[in-house]
Amino acid sequence: MVENHPNLFLVSDQDFEQCVLNSTLPVIVDFTADWCPPCRALAPVFERLSDTYNGKLRFAKMNTDENPLVPVQLMVQGTPTLILFVSGKPVGRVVGPYPGRLQQSIENLLAEASAGV
Repeated sequence: MVENHPNLFLVSDQDFEQCVLNSTLPVIVDFTADWCPPCRALAPVFERLSDTYNGKLRFAKMNTDENPLVPVQLMVQGTPTLILFVSGKPVGRVVGPYPGRLQQSIENLLAEASAGV
């Protein structure tokens, strides 16, 4: 868990399946990198939204430099990339830093996911 944000956790190549794919709640994963200025711009909004969606949607962050396997498997080509997983499957993604539109993007992904279920 990330300090002060109980609904936000860090995930690695090793625990991705357990923490994300096997989650009973949908999980949105922020594929990020420390050197990435747009990622840093997005981070506080992502953290704040993790509190907003507590109990409905889990939030995870993965450092793509430290964990290269999962991003390659999911064809993550740039950071930040957000992917929504529902029942262990990637159901939508948002690429790029749009802090002002992040909540709307999450709402859109959740709506698409529930329509497709």
